[in-house]
Amino acid sequence: MPDSQIDTSDIPEADESFFRSAKLRLPQQAHPRHVPSVSVSYARTGRSTRANALGMRPMQELAYEKRGEQYLLIKSPPASGKSRALMFIALDKLHNQGLEQAIIVVPERSIGASFNDEPLTRYGFWADWHVEPRWNLCNAPGADNGGKVKSVAAFLESADKVLVCTHATFRFAVDQYGVEAFDGRLIAVDEFHHVSANPDNKLGLHLGQFIARDKVHLVAMTGSYFRGDAEAVLAPQDEAKFQTVTYTYYEQLNGYEYLKQLDIGYFFYEKSYADDILKVLDPGEKTIVHIPSVNSRESTKDKIKEVEHIIGALGEWEGADRDTGFQLVKTPAGRVLRIADLVEDDPAKRDRVSAALKDPAQKNNRDFVDIIIALGMAKEGFDWIWCEHALTIGYRASLTEVVQIIGRATRDAPGKTRARFTNLIAEPDASEELVTEAVNDTLKAIAASLLMEQVLAPRFEFKPKHPNNEATPGYQYGEAGYDPAQCNVGFNEETGKFQIEIKGLVTPKSPEAQRICQQDLNEVVAAFVQDKPSIERGLFDSELVPEELTQLRLGKIIKDRYPELDDEDQEAVRQHAIAALNLTQKAKEIATGGAGAGEDSPNTAFVDGVRRFALNVRELDIDMIDRINPFGEAYAILSKAMTEDSLRRIKEIIEAKRVTMTMEEARELARRAVKFKQERGRLPLITSADAWEKRMAEGVAFLARMKAEAARG
Repeated sequence: MPDSQIDTSDIPEADESFFRSAKLRLPQQAHPRHVPSVSVSYARTGRSTRANALGMRPMQELAYEKRGEQYLLIKSPPASGKSRALMFIALDKLHNQGLEQAIIVVPERSIGASFNDEPLTRYGFWADWHVEPRWNLCNAPGADNGGKVKSVAAFLESADKVLVCTHATFRFAVDQYGVEAFDGRLIAVDEFHHVSANPDNKLGLHLGQFIARDKVHLVAMTGSYFRGDAEAVLAPQDEAKFQTVTYTYYEQLNGYEYLKQLDIGYFFYEKSYADDILKVLDPGEKTIVHIPSVNSRESTKDKIKEVEHIIGALGEWEGADRDTGFQLVKTPAGRVLRIADLVEDDPAKRDRVSAALKDPAQKNNRDFVDIIIALGMAKEGFDWIWCEHALTIGYRASLTEVVQIIGRATRDAPGKTRARFTNLIAEPDASEELVTEAVNDTLKAIAASLLMEQVLAPRFEFKPKHPNNEATPGYQYGEAGYDPAQCNVGFNEETGKFQIEIKGLVTPKSPEAQRICQQDLNEVVAAFVQDKPSIERGLFDSELVPEELTQLRLGKIIKDRYPELDDEDQEAVRQHAIAALNLTQKAKEIATGGAGAGEDSPNTAFVDGVRRFALNVRELDIDMIDRINPFGEAYAILSKAMTEDSLRRIKEIIEAKRVTMTMEEARELARRAVKFKQERGRLPLITSADAWEKRMAEGVAFLARMKAEAARG
């Protein structure tokens, strides 16, 4: 197509480490309907649980170093000690930084117990943490919008220093008294992923007002900074004001003393989940079972009978424990299981069981309870260190919820060497009327799996390949060492960070783009794997050109998410995010039995997988990475777990609603075509054998055709 036919007027200017000791592999004795697990091993260095002279664990020490920041965001996994980190920071702000009071805001009353009194001086700190009982409103009776709001006002007028309340109480208090009533105080928001930049999110709206007024200090804490609905947590201009402390799953889990293996797997069932529950529920493991919401497809609509069925499948009921309310069930092997039923409708019975689970005297008693059955409870903030298996029935729409549930099993405890998360999911039935809904559920489960693989991976540091690059101290580059003539893959065992050289990589220029590439790639990946058109096409479109996902769809997500970045920085973020996702997928493919697998020791599988992939392609460049379908390995796993009929039916449903091209996609393809011309001196050819070049040319032709039709009226 001649250049003169193209109207470009509306195209913008153009110690032993975790993954050294990691292996992603198939379970040794997988049930035929069980999707292969991600199985990751840890070095057990003990570092993340070891305290310094002030009684601080490594994450807490990192956070305390930034205690002077007015706006601080702590991203750290469950069980890493965020609550105590806040105590250290809050005490310093109250004693040394001139703040009048600290208000701790938690999503639900049960989490308020995390901020009970702590004798910190016993472990080396210079002050103890104390909350007057009347100011822990999580323990107070009444509604959030009643007397508790008046208690907040009374606290603000008092000489006391610390108040703990729920998100709801805080929202009502700000509504009633205004943001100015909290001037000169610390506001600490736990489980910060509940906040959203969406104007309908009241807590997010209030925080935006606090930041605009700029007269409080804010500390935000979360184990998962992405939201299940893919909404941004903070507006970009507000987020830019926060200093961030990031502590990864690698650093946390690799530094444990006992836990050395984490498995994540999926099990598909047909008909009723209750019939298959014992195929995944091992009575010998300490387990939290989350049954499905009564509104979900997986539910039988009678939650009480579901619990009774689970208990009946485990053994013979022998009554309830008089003190705790736990159900006592004798297994066929003769063992008596102690089962905590949190699904019970009777509030008195449920509260007695819940209170027993919170008994601090039983925290270190492994034999106190064996199985907990819950519906909406026992998720974030629930601390049962002995939990070995988090079994979730039915898909979870929120990726945040999946991360939180997995966090219930990732506590370190004596004798606990292995933990696992299993999602028991209904296989889409081709004969069902609601098969489309079932397909959507399956796609969400796959998205959660992809995200968790990324969350568990070490952080990637990508560098453009230049001839004058040199080895970086602290990184190991394999047996042959650093080779200036090729793209190198280095791994730092102490930090658990990859350093990977990629030819043609765009370097982020602005501080914000650099921060995103260093700290927030998982958030970008979370938004991408939740993008329904991307995952549908990536899994089931046989004619897919991968660049349509890796460049167009991901590019659009980044433009929408980070509109304040210029085009070059948006492209840098896109390249870093797709490199992180696709290299993780390729390493997994090799480690789980793909080409060339099987020769590595379990200690080096992931690192060697990344290195082997880089060596196999001879030269690691961004164009090659863009040509990888990010969902290809997920499809390979899915095809092993589903019946051929179900898989074919899903494919038919998705292909039936496929749209050839939208105007927005055509514009983006035309933008890429302009860039192609700048690099190669010609426009893409519609007759090209290269699928991506042909697709760009089709986009240009589509755009020209639409403009011609519009001109004709």
